[in-house]
Parts: sequence; structure tokens; C-alpha cells
Amino acid sequence: MKNVDFIIHPFAPIYNKDSKVLLLGSFPSPKSREVGFYFSHPQNRFFKVIADLFNETPPSTIEEKTKFLLQHKIALWDVIESCEIVGASDSSIKNVKVNDINSLLKQTNITAVFCLGNTATKLYKKYVGENCFTLPSTSPANCAVSFTELKEKFKQILPFLK
Repeated sequence: MKNVDFIIHPFAPIYNKDSKVLLLGSFPSPKSREVGFYFSHPQNRFFKVIADLFNETPPSTIEEKTKFLLQHKIALWDVIESCEIVGASDSSIKNVKVNDINSLLKQTNITAVFCLGNTATKLYKKYVGENCFTLPSTSPANCAVSFTELKEKFKQILPFLK
């Protein structure tokens, strides 16, 4: 049996006052926590998909990723501030405390919130509000969704970035 760990989200949201779209994951994976940045598992397709939407090369360093997101008016955070979790398993998440997402929304020009995956959507709707869109998770665990399908779904964010 794997150990259940109580973990506090280890890094800050990425946003500025010009952000127009907020993308929310559920909680950082062990690899992301180790690296200290969102979607850092080598097989996670998040930055590949987002960069492809803008016909750009995926950013590789934390600084490049942050600059890329802010340049394109994309804010990035997770729904969960702290929880008990086994490894990277969303299905194991318990004793959730959510981030103060409404406070972030008040500091920005965000007009649309997109949750990445069913867990993020379920938690957002339960604790924050109903007004969000759901996008498929870019996690390697969600291998049933192809890169092409991910990109097609993620195109939904583009009208809100204008």
C-alpha cells in the first residue's frame, strides 16, 4: 500500500493584471513538485499543446514557460491549495483545501476559467463556482486523448485571449 502524504501546494500562480484566461489543474504531480513548476513531468503535453496553438516552439525553462504564459495572457494555477494524496493519483485526493481563486480573478482581466481534467472541474464547481469550461487533462495518465484531440479542444481558449 502506498503512503498517503499531506502536501501543501509548493508554488505560486502564474498571472498578471493582463491575464484573460485562467487554466486550472487539480494539484501538481510529484515531478512538478520536485522541479518546482507546473506540468513538469516529461510526458505531460501541456506546454507542447499550448505552444502549438500559437505555432511556437514549446518553452523549456521555468522562466521561458512563465514568460510564454504571460505574453499570451494565460494565467495558470491549481484548484487545490493542500490535500492528502498518494503519488500523482487524483482519485486518491482527500481533505482538500482550495486556493483562493476568486481573489486572483478580482486582480486580473480574466473572463474565462478552464479546468484541466474532471477532478479539477469537479472541485472547482464544488468549492468555487459553476462558471468554468472543462478541457481534457494533458497528463500522461490521460493517454486515451491524442495530441491532435487535445489541441482541438484547447482551441476553445483562443477567442477569450483576443
